[in-house]
Amino acid sequence: MTNAEIAEALRELGILYELDGADRYRILAYENAAKTVSEWPQSLEQMSHEGRLQELPGVGKTLAEKITALVETGTIPAADELKKRIPEGLVQVTRVPGLGSKTASRLHTELGVEDLDGLRAAAEQGQIRELKGLGEKVENNILEGLDSMEKNSGDAGGRVLLSKVLPLAEQLIEDLSAVDGCKRIEPGGSVRRWADTCHDLDLVAASDDPEALIEAFTSHPLVSKVDSSGEAGASVTTNSGIQIDLRLTGPETYGNLLQHFTGSMEHNVELRERAQDRGLSVSEHGVTEVGKRKRVHRFDDEHGVYELLGLEYIEPELREGRGEIEAAEAGNLPALVELGQIRGELHSHTTLSDGKNGLAEMAKAAKELGYSYLAITDHSASHGFGNNVDEKALRKRISEIKRFNTKAPKGFRLLSGSEVNILPDGSLDYSDELLSDLDWVIASVHTSFGKGEKAMTDRIIAACEHPWVDCIGHLTGRLLLDREPYPLDIEAVVEAAARTGTMLEINGNPKRRDLSDRHARLASEAGVKIVLTTDAHSTEGFEFMRYAVATARRGWLETADVANTRPWRSFAPLRKRHRRA
Repeated sequence: MTNAEIAEALRELGILYELDGADRYRILAYENAAKTVSEWPQSLEQMSHEGRLQELPGVGKTLAEKITALVETGTIPAADELKKRIPEGLVQVTRVPGLGSKTASRLHTELGVEDLDGLRAAAEQGQIRELKGLGEKVENNILEGLDSMEKNSGDAGGRVLLSKVLPLAEQLIEDLSAVDGCKRIEPGGSVRRWADTCHDLDLVAASDDPEALIEAFTSHPLVSKVDSSGEAGASVTTNSGIQIDLRLTGPETYGNLLQHFTGSMEHNVELRERAQDRGLSVSEHGVTEVGKRKRVHRFDDEHGVYELLGLEYIEPELREGRGEIEAAEAGNLPALVELGQIRGELHSHTTLSDGKNGLAEMAKAAKELGYSYLAITDHSASHGFGNNVDEKALRKRISEIKRFNTKAPKGFRLLSGSEVNILPDGSLDYSDELLSDLDWVIASVHTSFGKGEKAMTDRIIAACEHPWVDCIGHLTGRLLLDREPYPLDIEAVVEAAARTGTMLEINGNPKRRDLSDRHARLASEAGVKIVLTTDAHSTEGFEFMRYAVATARRGWLETADVANTRPWRSFAPLRKRHRRA
């Protein structure tokens, strides 16, 4: 049994407990355990046999016993008991966006809803709007949620966040690089292109002892099952349910193989068409001259493939068939921003709102990363998730940051800031007087997502026009593989941001990556300054900066396009409050 299967069983048990009316702490225990299990690299089945399950964070004796029962029998007795009185299809009903367990239980009790088909029928027949406290709006949201689930079960089916796959790639590359005979190894496909999500993982390796490398790969502790193995490579499934293909070649054709399996398909199709116009044929085995000679050009490095085709080298993040080949031919490829160029972090949360670390801990971690400034932007008074910061608490925090800066390490400063909620009418939930006392204001939508496109667009444009809003956070509100972006006229917002001097954020949380790469490119071409942030809710969250940088690179952004590549003295004048002063 894979870790993914165990995690899903725990997740289902938590939902069943919630439908049964269990207390919130018990439900959270199963939610957290499911998350831990789904991300755990070692085989839980093996750990169960060895009696080591309680080594997992948050897994005590009771949870360990349930996992052991699942591994040994295929079911959890507690779940079996709950399913005797709770329809199994009701679990799926709770997964409809915006519809929780309490509402699902009520729909079951009052309308007899037992599954998704029953839910759709009740909504389409107008039964839900008749229930007290729900109404037509809830009914329409349910129908939209059902449509979203059906859509995501197609194209998005089987895909996972890059952040779930990248650590596996890095661990395997580190371990396999140490194997005798492994000359080079890198990820390919969407992982190398730093796409938002991935279906699987390709590893591309050059080896003069392929047998030893394949043996090390297929016997690796991360591997749960070997799906196939041969001279050219192997395919496995990890404990977390990710499929990984190892593709092998000799050192002399490593560049050809890596270029081919990096993709994307659109990029490679355009590259092959360009090659054909020059009497060449491109494949993973080499670039072949079409004709009598049929000379094959083999390269140990990708640069040779592009050079032979008369192109500048194209960075992997740009290989999406979006004009990169034309730019490479003209010598107009961007000099992409790099992680090491980021000078400050402008979106972070502490224990004052919903963060896990205090101000001093966050400051210390940011300084250790080499940043020269850090904005503390705890959630404002109405962000809707608890732990709200009222005006009195924020003023106290402003004073605390001022005291910190009097003793701060040389070359580092904290910025007093806030992530304020953009209310439905476009106003903010703090007074202008308080906002003017901050160093930095990032405004985001956290409530009332169900507005139409015009209302949502007007709402955000109003925030752009606010004199104390320096930046708009996670513009479209999307949560990858979970929540669609709310309707928005992106071009109108970008125009407003350019007109008002409002910056736009690329939020590096791997569940968001919002702005998307396409929207980031659109904004930068319109002259809007972009800030790359992590939205860190803990010191570990600062690691998300690499995803923000990756999105920026995929959006063709250069150093000058990214505001926080500047040191404080040249970043500060970009803020509206500085220009007002």
